[in-house]
Amino acid sequence: MIKMKIGIIGGTDGLGKTLIYYFRDEFEVYISGTDHKKGRNVAKELNVNYIESNAGLANISDILVVSVPIQFTSEVIREVAPFMKSGSLMVDVTSVKEEPTKTMAEALPDTVEYIPTHPVFGPRTTELDNQVIVLTADKKGKWYSKIYNYLSNKNMRIIETTAEKHDFMMSIVQVLTHFSFISTASAIEKLKVDLSESEDYESPIYNLMIDMIARIVAQNPYLTYNIQSMNSNGAKIRNTFADAVVELRDVINSGDMDKFVEIAIKATKHMGDIKNALGRSDKAINALSHEFSLLNKSIGREVGLKHIYSGKIHVGILEGIKDNTAILKSGNKVKKIRIANIEVLSDEELYAWKIDNLDKKTESISCVFSKNVHVETIQNTVLNIDNIIDIKLTDAYNGPQIDNDSISLTFEITALSKEDIDNVKNLFTGFGGTIR
Repeated sequence: MIKMKIGIIGGTDGLGKTLIYYFRDEFEVYISGTDHKKGRNVAKELNVNYIESNAGLANISDILVVSVPIQFTSEVIREVAPFMKSGSLMVDVTSVKEEPTKTMAEALPDTVEYIPTHPVFGPRTTELDNQVIVLTADKKGKWYSKIYNYLSNKNMRIIETTAEKHDFMMSIVQVLTHFSFISTASAIEKLKVDLSESEDYESPIYNLMIDMIARIVAQNPYLTYNIQSMNSNGAKIRNTFADAVVELRDVINSGDMDKFVEIAIKATKHMGDIKNALGRSDKAINALSHEFSLLNKSIGREVGLKHIYSGKIHVGILEGIKDNTAILKSGNKVKKIRIANIEVLSDEELYAWKIDNLDKKTESISCVFSKNVHVETIQNTVLNIDNIIDIKLTDAYNGPQIDNDSISLTFEITALSKEDIDNVKNLFTGFGGTIR
Protein backbone atom coordinates (compact mmCIF):
# COMPACT_ATOMS: atom_id res chain seq x y z
CA MET A 1 0.00 0.00 0.00
CA ILE A 2 1.39 3.39 -1.02
CA LYS A 3 1.53 5.77 1.93
CA MET A 4 0.36 9.37 1.66
CA LYS A 5 3.24 11.85 1.46
CA ILE A 6 3.43 14.56 4.11
CA GLY A 7 5.97 17.34 3.67
CA ILE A 8 7.07 19.53 6.58
CA ILE A 9 8.79 22.81 5.74
CA GLY A 10 10.79 23.56 8.87
CA GLY A 11 10.93 19.94 9.99
CA THR A 12 14.40 20.24 11.50
CA ASP A 13 13.49 22.20 14.63
CA GLY A 14 10.75 22.96 17.16
CA LEU A 15 7.19 21.89 16.47
CA GLY A 16 8.04 20.91 12.90
CA LYS A 17 10.49 18.30 14.17
CA THR A 18 8.01 17.11 16.81
CA LEU A 19 5.41 16.51 14.09
CA ILE A 20 7.73 13.91 12.54
CA TYR A 21 7.23 11.65 15.58
CA TYR A 22 3.45 11.83 15.17
CA PHE A 23 3.40 11.22 11.38
CA ARG A 24 6.27 8.88 10.50
CA ASP A 25 4.52 5.59 11.40
CA GLU A 26 1.44 6.34 9.28
CA PHE A 27 2.77 8.45 6.40
CA GLU A 28 5.79 8.84 4.16
CA VAL A 29 7.39 11.93 5.68
CA TYR A 30 9.63 14.43 3.87
CA ILE A 31 11.17 17.50 5.50
CA SER A 32 13.07 20.60 4.44
CA GLY A 33 15.03 23.22 6.36
CA THR A 34 17.42 26.13 5.97
CA ASP A 35 20.45 24.19 7.27
CA HIS A 36 20.86 21.27 4.85
CA LYS A 37 23.54 19.46 6.86
CA LYS A 38 21.38 19.58 9.97
CA GLY A 39 18.34 18.58 7.92
CA ARG A 40 20.00 15.48 6.54
CA ASN A 41 21.15 14.51 10.05
CA VAL A 42 17.63 14.92 11.47
CA ALA A 43 16.15 12.93 8.59
CA LYS A 44 18.65 10.11 9.12
CA GLU A 45 18.11 10.12 12.90
CA LEU A 46 14.32 9.96 12.58
CA ASN A 47 14.23 7.73 9.50
CA VAL A 48 12.46 10.19 7.18
CA ASN A 49 13.45 11.90 3.93
CA TYR A 50 15.17 15.25 3.42
CA ILE A 51 14.67 17.57 0.44
CA GLU A 52 16.72 20.75 0.10
CA SER A 53 14.13 22.68 -1.94
CA ASN A 54 10.88 23.95 -0.42
CA ALA A 55 9.42 24.08 -3.93
CA GLY A 56 10.46 20.49 -4.58
CA LEU A 57 8.91 19.42 -1.29
CA ALA A 58 5.66 21.19 -2.18
CA ASN A 59 5.60 19.48 -5.58
CA ILE A 60 5.61 15.91 -4.18
CA SER A 61 3.48 16.39 -1.06
CA ASP A 62 -0.15 15.34 -0.69
CA ILE A 63 -0.22 17.42 2.50
CA LEU A 64 2.27 20.24 2.99
CA VAL A 65 2.79 21.57 6.53
CA VAL A 66 4.36 25.02 6.86
CA SER A 67 6.12 25.10 10.23
CA VAL A 68 8.44 28.11 10.14
CA PRO A 69 8.80 31.18 12.39
CA ILE A 70 5.71 33.41 12.30
CA GLN A 71 7.47 36.27 10.54
CA PHE A 72 8.43 34.02 7.60
CA THR A 73 5.18 32.08 7.24
CA SER A 74 3.49 34.24 4.59
CA GLU A 75 6.74 34.52 2.64
CA VAL A 76 7.10 30.71 2.53
CA ILE A 77 3.44 30.25 1.58
CA ARG A 78 3.91 32.55 -1.42
CA GLU A 79 7.20 30.82 -2.31
CA VAL A 80 5.72 27.33 -2.59
CA ALA A 81 2.13 28.06 -3.66
CA PRO A 82 2.85 27.79 -7.43
CA PHE A 83 4.45 24.34 -6.97
CA MET A 84 1.65 22.65 -4.99
CA LYS A 85 0.09 19.57 -6.63
CA SER A 86 -3.48 19.85 -7.85
CA GLY A 87 -5.75 18.28 -5.23
CA SER A 88 -3.21 18.65 -2.42
CA LEU A 89 -3.59 20.38 0.94
CA MET A 90 -1.59 23.12 2.68
CA VAL A 91 -1.59 23.45 6.46
CA ASP A 92 0.26 25.96 8.62
CA VAL A 93 0.86 25.63 12.36
CA THR A 94 1.60 29.19 13.47
CA SER A 95 0.01 30.74 16.55
CA VAL A 96 -1.25 33.79 14.63
CA LYS A 97 -3.92 33.00 12.05
CA GLU A 98 -5.23 36.14 10.34
CA GLU A 99 -2.23 36.84 8.12
CA PRO A 100 -1.48 33.21 7.07
CA THR A 101 -5.16 32.62 6.28
CA LYS A 102 -5.29 35.72 4.10
CA THR A 103 -2.02 34.80 2.35
CA MET A 104 -3.15 31.24 1.55
CA ALA A 105 -6.45 32.53 0.16
CA GLU A 106 -4.58 34.93 -2.12
CA ALA A 107 -1.59 32.81 -3.18
CA LEU A 108 -2.90 29.27 -3.63
CA PRO A 109 -4.64 28.13 -6.81
CA ASP A 110 -8.26 26.96 -6.58
CA THR A 111 -7.12 23.35 -7.03
CA VAL A 112 -5.25 23.39 -3.70
CA GLU A 113 -7.15 23.33 -0.41
CA TYR A 114 -5.84 25.01 2.74
CA ILE A 115 -6.60 24.63 6.45
CA PRO A 116 -4.91 27.15 8.77
CA THR A 117 -4.32 25.42 12.11
CA HIS A 118 -2.86 26.18 15.50
CA PRO A 119 -1.74 23.24 17.65
CA VAL A 120 -1.97 24.84 21.11
CA PHE A 121 0.98 22.93 22.54
CA GLY A 122 4.73 23.14 22.31
CA PRO A 123 7.50 20.94 20.93
CA ARG A 124 8.02 19.32 24.35
CA THR A 125 4.56 17.70 24.19
CA THR A 126 4.87 13.92 23.94
CA GLU A 127 1.24 12.90 23.37
CA LEU A 128 -1.58 14.30 21.20
CA ASP A 129 -4.25 12.87 23.50
CA ASN A 130 -6.43 15.71 24.94
CA GLN A 131 -4.24 18.41 23.33
CA VAL A 132 -6.02 21.41 21.77
CA ILE A 133 -5.85 22.20 18.06
CA VAL A 134 -7.66 25.13 16.43
CA LEU A 135 -8.88 25.04 12.82
CA THR A 136 -9.65 28.38 11.14
CA ALA A 137 -10.63 27.31 7.61
CA ASP A 138 -12.62 30.03 5.81
CA LYS A 139 -13.97 27.35 3.44
CA LYS A 140 -14.19 23.57 3.69
CA GLY A 141 -13.26 21.26 0.84
CA LYS A 142 -12.77 17.51 0.48
CA TRP A 143 -9.77 17.45 2.84
CA TYR A 144 -11.50 19.08 5.79
CA SER A 145 -13.51 16.11 7.05
CA LYS A 146 -10.49 13.80 6.61
CA ILE A 147 -8.30 16.08 8.71
CA TYR A 148 -11.01 16.58 11.31
CA ASN A 149 -11.59 12.82 11.66
CA TYR A 150 -7.85 12.13 11.86
CA LEU A 151 -7.43 14.62 14.72
CA SER A 152 -10.56 13.34 16.44
CA ASN A 153 -9.26 9.77 16.30
CA LYS A 154 -6.13 11.02 18.08
CA ASN A 155 -8.45 12.22 20.91
CA MET A 156 -7.49 15.83 20.31
CA ARG A 157 -9.75 18.67 21.42
CA ILE A 158 -10.71 20.42 18.18
CA ILE A 159 -11.87 24.03 18.09
CA GLU A 160 -13.38 25.39 14.87
CA THR A 161 -13.47 29.17 14.63
CA THR A 162 -12.49 32.16 12.50
CA ALA A 163 -8.96 33.51 12.20
CA GLU A 164 -10.10 36.78 13.81
CA LYS A 165 -11.70 35.07 16.81
CA HIS A 166 -8.67 32.82 17.21
CA ASP A 167 -6.25 35.73 17.28
CA PHE A 168 -8.32 37.59 19.87
CA MET A 169 -8.52 34.54 22.14
CA MET A 170 -4.79 33.90 21.74
CA SER A 171 -4.13 37.50 22.72
CA ILE A 172 -5.48 36.45 26.13
CA VAL A 173 -4.10 32.90 26.24
CA GLN A 174 -0.63 33.80 24.92
CA VAL A 175 -0.01 37.55 24.63
CA LEU A 176 -1.37 38.48 28.08
CA THR A 177 0.03 35.50 29.98
CA HIS A 178 3.45 35.62 28.33
CA PHE A 179 3.68 39.37 28.85
CA SER A 180 2.69 39.17 32.53
CA PHE A 181 4.92 36.15 33.27
CA ILE A 182 7.97 37.65 31.57
CA SER A 183 7.30 40.94 33.39
CA THR A 184 7.30 39.03 36.70
CA ALA A 185 10.52 37.22 35.80
CA SER A 186 12.10 40.53 34.79
CA ALA A 187 11.08 42.10 38.12
CA ILE A 188 12.64 39.17 40.00
CA GLU A 189 15.85 39.68 38.02
CA LYS A 190 15.87 43.43 38.69
CA LEU A 191 15.38 42.78 42.42
CA LYS A 192 18.38 40.39 42.31
CA VAL A 193 16.38 37.71 44.13
CA ASP A 194 18.18 34.40 44.66
CA LEU A 195 15.43 31.95 43.74
CA SER A 196 17.31 29.00 45.19
CA GLU A 197 17.28 30.79 48.56
CA SER A 198 13.58 31.63 48.21
CA GLU A 199 12.85 27.88 48.00
CA ASP A 200 13.48 27.70 51.75
CA TYR A 201 10.40 29.91 52.23
CA GLU A 202 8.24 28.65 49.38
CA SER A 203 4.72 27.29 49.50
CA PRO A 204 3.62 24.65 46.96
CA ILE A 205 1.62 27.25 45.02
CA TYR A 206 4.64 29.57 44.83
CA ASN A 207 6.74 26.66 43.58
CA LEU A 208 4.16 25.87 40.90
CA MET A 209 3.92 29.53 39.86
CA ILE A 210 7.71 29.86 39.52
CA ASP A 211 7.80 26.69 37.42
CA MET A 212 5.11 28.07 35.10
CA ILE A 213 6.91 31.40 34.75
CA ALA A 214 10.20 29.61 34.07
CA ARG A 215 8.50 27.45 31.43
CA ILE A 216 7.31 30.53 29.53
CA VAL A 217 10.55 32.48 29.93
CA ALA A 218 12.57 29.48 28.72
CA GLN A 219 10.78 29.43 25.36
CA ASN A 220 12.47 30.77 22.25
CA PRO A 221 12.49 34.57 22.90
CA TYR A 222 12.27 35.30 19.18
CA LEU A 223 9.11 33.21 18.94
CA THR A 224 7.69 34.88 22.06
CA TYR A 225 8.43 38.32 20.63
CA ASN A 226 6.73 37.47 17.34
CA ILE A 227 3.66 36.16 19.17
CA GLN A 228 3.53 39.53 20.93
CA SER A 229 4.26 41.73 17.94
CA MET A 230 2.32 39.97 15.18
CA ASN A 231 -1.01 39.53 16.95
CA SER A 232 -3.16 42.49 15.88
CA ASN A 233 -4.70 42.64 19.36
CA GLY A 234 -1.34 42.73 21.15
CA ALA A 235 -0.97 46.47 21.77
CA LYS A 236 -4.43 46.75 23.35
CA ILE A 237 -3.79 43.74 25.59
CA ARG A 238 -0.40 44.97 26.82
CA ASN A 239 -1.69 48.49 27.44
CA THR A 240 -4.65 47.15 29.43
CA PHE A 241 -2.34 44.99 31.53
CA ALA A 242 0.00 47.93 32.18
CA ASP A 243 -2.97 50.12 33.19
CA ALA A 244 -4.17 47.44 35.63
CA VAL A 245 -0.70 47.15 37.20
CA VAL A 246 -0.35 50.90 37.62
CA GLU A 247 -3.85 51.21 39.08
CA LEU A 248 -3.20 48.47 41.62
CA ARG A 249 0.20 49.92 42.52
CA ASP A 250 -1.25 53.39 43.12
CA VAL A 251 -4.15 52.04 45.19
CA ILE A 252 -1.82 50.15 47.53
CA ASN A 253 0.80 52.92 47.72
CA SER A 254 -1.91 55.41 48.69
CA GLY A 255 -3.22 53.10 51.43
CA ASP A 256 -6.69 52.77 49.89
CA MET A 257 -7.66 49.37 51.32
CA ASP A 258 -11.31 49.65 50.32
CA LYS A 259 -10.42 50.27 46.68
CA PHE A 260 -7.96 47.37 46.71
CA VAL A 261 -10.62 45.01 48.11
CA GLU A 262 -13.09 46.27 45.49
CA ILE A 263 -10.63 45.54 42.66
CA ALA A 264 -9.72 42.13 44.10
CA ILE A 265 -13.34 41.03 44.55
CA LYS A 266 -14.33 42.25 41.09
CA ALA A 267 -11.40 40.40 39.53
CA THR A 268 -12.17 37.23 41.52
CA LYS A 269 -15.81 37.18 40.40
CA HIS A 270 -14.74 37.56 36.77
CA MET A 271 -12.44 34.53 37.05
CA GLY A 272 -15.52 32.29 36.88
CA ASP A 273 -15.65 28.88 38.56
CA ILE A 274 -13.18 29.35 41.42
CA LYS A 275 -14.03 25.97 42.95
CA ASN A 276 -12.92 24.13 39.81
CA ALA A 277 -9.80 26.31 39.59
CA LEU A 278 -8.91 25.40 43.16
CA GLY A 279 -9.52 21.74 42.40
CA ARG A 280 -7.25 21.74 39.36
CA SER A 281 -4.47 23.60 41.15
CA ASP A 282 -4.82 21.26 44.15
CA LYS A 283 -4.31 18.31 41.79
CA ALA A 284 -1.13 19.86 40.40
CA ILE A 285 0.20 20.60 43.88
CA ASN A 286 -0.70 17.12 45.17
CA ALA A 287 0.99 15.53 42.15
CA LEU A 288 4.23 17.36 42.99
CA SER A 289 4.00 16.35 46.64
CA HIS A 290 3.15 12.74 45.77
CA GLU A 291 6.23 12.35 43.57
CA PHE A 292 8.52 13.64 46.33
CA SER A 293 6.82 11.45 48.92
CA LEU A 294 7.11 8.37 46.71
CA LEU A 295 10.81 9.03 46.10
CA ASN A 296 11.54 9.63 49.78
CA LYS A 297 9.98 6.26 50.65
CA SER A 298 12.06 4.59 47.94
CA ILE A 299 15.51 5.73 49.12
CA GLY A 300 17.78 2.69 49.32
CA ARG A 301 15.56 0.68 46.98
CA GLU A 302 15.68 -0.07 43.27
CA VAL A 303 13.50 2.31 41.25
CA GLY A 304 12.72 3.09 37.63
CA LEU A 305 12.61 6.77 36.63
CA LYS A 306 11.14 7.73 33.26
CA HIS A 307 12.20 11.03 31.68
CA ILE A 308 8.91 12.63 30.65
CA TYR A 309 10.31 14.26 27.50
CA SER A 310 12.82 11.78 26.07
CA GLY A 311 10.95 8.71 27.34
CA LYS A 312 14.24 7.17 28.48
CA ILE A 313 14.02 5.00 31.58
CA HIS A 314 16.80 4.99 34.20
CA VAL A 315 16.92 2.06 36.63
CA GLY A 316 19.07 1.80 39.73
CA ILE A 317 19.26 2.20 43.47
CA LEU A 318 17.91 5.54 44.67
CA GLU A 319 20.67 6.82 46.94
CA GLY A 320 18.99 10.05 47.96
CA ILE A 321 17.36 13.34 47.00
CA LYS A 322 19.24 16.63 47.01
CA ASP A 323 18.35 20.06 45.61
CA ASN A 324 15.23 18.72 43.79
CA THR A 325 17.41 16.07 42.15
CA ALA A 326 17.20 12.28 42.43
CA ILE A 327 20.56 10.55 42.85
CA LEU A 328 20.47 7.14 41.17
CA LYS A 329 23.25 4.53 41.28
CA SER A 330 23.47 1.79 38.66
CA GLY A 331 26.56 -0.39 39.05
CA ASN A 332 29.48 2.04 39.31
CA LYS A 333 27.61 4.88 37.61
CA VAL A 334 25.80 7.65 39.45
CA LYS A 335 23.15 9.75 37.68
CA LYS A 336 21.55 12.97 38.90
CA ILE A 337 18.09 13.56 37.46
CA ARG A 338 15.84 16.54 38.13
CA ILE A 339 12.67 15.34 39.80
CA ALA A 340 10.55 17.79 37.80
CA ASN A 341 11.50 15.91 34.61
CA ILE A 342 10.69 12.35 35.72
CA GLU A 343 7.89 9.95 36.52
CA VAL A 344 8.40 7.13 39.00
CA LEU A 345 7.53 3.76 37.51
CA SER A 346 5.17 1.50 39.42
CA ASP A 347 6.45 -1.92 40.47
CA GLU A 348 4.52 -3.46 37.57
CA GLU A 349 5.98 -0.98 35.05
CA LEU A 350 9.51 -1.54 36.36
CA TYR A 351 9.09 -5.31 36.12
CA ALA A 352 7.81 -5.04 32.54
CA TRP A 353 10.80 -2.85 31.63
CA LYS A 354 13.20 -5.40 33.07
CA ILE A 355 11.64 -8.22 31.06
CA ASP A 356 11.91 -6.19 27.85
CA ASN A 357 15.39 -4.77 28.40
CA LEU A 358 17.53 -6.99 30.63
CA ASP A 359 19.31 -10.22 29.72
CA LYS A 360 17.44 -13.24 31.06
CA LYS A 361 18.86 -16.36 32.70
CA THR A 362 17.43 -19.84 32.08
CA GLU A 363 18.36 -22.92 34.12
CA SER A 364 16.92 -26.38 34.64
CA ILE A 365 16.58 -27.51 38.25
CA SER A 366 15.92 -31.13 39.20
CA CYS A 367 14.59 -31.70 42.69
CA VAL A 368 13.28 -34.76 44.53
CA PHE A 369 9.94 -34.22 46.28
CA SER A 370 7.44 -36.34 48.15
CA LYS A 371 5.28 -38.26 45.64
CA ASN A 372 2.13 -36.46 46.70
CA VAL A 373 3.59 -32.96 46.08
CA HIS A 374 1.23 -30.54 44.29
CA VAL A 375 3.09 -29.36 41.16
CA GLU A 376 0.74 -26.47 40.37
CA THR A 377 1.20 -25.05 43.87
CA ILE A 378 5.00 -25.11 43.42
CA GLN A 379 4.75 -23.33 40.05
CA ASN A 380 2.36 -20.64 41.31
CA THR A 381 4.55 -20.00 44.35
CA VAL A 382 7.67 -19.68 42.22
CA LEU A 383 5.98 -17.17 39.92
CA ASN A 384 5.31 -14.97 42.94
CA ILE A 385 9.05 -14.62 43.61
CA ASP A 386 10.46 -11.28 42.46
CA ASN A 387 12.09 -11.31 39.02
CA ILE A 388 10.94 -14.81 38.07
CA ILE A 389 9.61 -14.70 34.51
CA ASP A 390 8.53 -18.27 33.83
CA ILE A 391 8.60 -21.84 35.15
CA LYS A 392 7.93 -24.97 33.09
CA LEU A 393 7.78 -28.60 34.19
CA THR A 394 10.00 -30.45 31.68
CA ASP A 395 10.35 -33.90 33.29
CA ALA A 396 8.90 -36.14 36.01
CA TYR A 397 10.91 -39.23 36.99
CA ASN A 398 10.59 -41.97 39.61
CA GLY A 399 13.05 -44.59 38.33
CA PRO A 400 15.59 -46.74 40.17
CA GLN A 401 17.54 -43.91 41.80
CA ILE A 402 14.37 -42.44 43.38
CA ASP A 403 12.62 -43.83 46.48
CA ASN A 404 9.19 -45.32 45.86
CA ASP A 405 7.46 -42.60 47.87
CA SER A 406 9.32 -39.78 46.03
CA ILE A 407 9.43 -38.24 42.56
CA SER A 408 12.10 -36.21 40.77
CA LEU A 409 10.72 -33.11 39.03
CA THR A 410 12.72 -31.02 36.59
CA PHE A 411 11.67 -27.41 36.07
CA GLU A 412 13.04 -24.94 33.53
CA ILE A 413 13.29 -21.56 35.28
CA THR A 414 13.60 -18.23 33.45
CA ALA A 415 14.59 -15.27 35.63
CA LEU A 416 16.34 -11.93 35.50
CA SER A 417 19.47 -13.10 37.32
CA LYS A 418 21.36 -16.12 38.66
CA GLU A 419 20.54 -14.95 42.19
CA ASP A 420 16.82 -15.12 41.39
CA ILE A 421 17.22 -18.75 40.24
CA ASP A 422 19.08 -19.54 43.46
CA ASN A 423 16.06 -18.19 45.35
CA VAL A 424 13.94 -20.80 43.57
CA LYS A 425 16.31 -23.54 44.74
CA ASN A 426 15.91 -22.28 48.30
CA LEU A 427 12.15 -22.39 47.86
CA PHE A 428 12.29 -26.01 46.63
CA THR A 429 14.24 -27.11 49.68
CA GLY A 430 11.72 -25.21 51.80
CA PHE A 431 9.02 -27.42 50.27
CA GLY A 432 11.00 -30.43 51.58
CA GLY A 433 12.75 -31.13 48.31
CA THR A 434 16.32 -32.22 47.67
CA ILE A 435 18.22 -30.65 44.78
CA ARG A 436 19.79 -33.32 42.55
